Amino acid sequence: MPASAPATKRAAVVIPVYNHASTVAAVIRRVLDQGYPVIAVNDGSTDGTPQALASIGGITVLGHGKNMGKGAAILTGLEEAARFFDWAVTIDADGQHDPEDIPLLLAAIPEGQRPIVVGNRHGMDAREVPWTSRFGREFSNFWVRASGGPPVADTQSGFRVYPLPETLHLGVRARRFQFEVEVLARARWRDISVLEAPVRVIYPPGEQRISHYRPFMDFMRNSWTFTSLIAQRILIPRSLRSRRSD
Repeated sequence: MPASAPATKRAAVVIPVYNHASTVAAVIRRVLDQGYPVIAVNDGSTDGTPQALASIGGITVLGHGKNMGKGAAILTGLEEAARFFDWAVTIDADGQHDPEDIPLLLAAIPEGQRPIVVGNRHGMDAREVPWTSRFGREFSNFWVRASGGPPVADTQSGFRVYPLPETLHLGVRARRFQFEVEVLARARWRDISVLEAPVRVIYPPGEQRISHYRPFMDFMRNSWTFTSLIAQRILIPRSLRSRRSD
């Protein structure tokens, strides 16, 4: 981490990777340029991702033998980061996030507090941003609030800061994209603050973004996750929900 960062914000950057051979090396190098240690988790990639990761020195590379989902990769990275660091910054491997915004996320942490900080992506209304991303964000924002989660503006952003080891104790069950919405609801149940900080989003015009989001399947998974969370919110008292999350 940069020498100027306070000791109370020791952070590593966790990058979940699945078939991002064409983009992940550039993302990692830009993170390293910012001075942060990198933990890359290869989630069973079937392209040239292993070779791309092997070409970069000075990083920690972990791997899943088969694809287990973005949430599973994040958890693997958080578990490794928790061995040495107080915080983990997650950033996507597709290049949509600007690593230069990492200090903005860390600076949003109030002194003495242990929140989750979500990067609120500005520029999501631009023409080059896929409509599925815009719709998915609004859909997710509504249902996170309905689940008893925080009223944040960008619940699908993968650019975040997680406190360690607190996040690992929330009992999040989702192991794919739904991890990133479930963790917010469970954090709120446990009285862990969820804050936001503005970050940039990069969708170069004319370029095909690497995305593994499958509209129908992930819509069904999202629906199941939110149904389960809302049922727990209605049927289980908050004091018991907090204990059940351990």
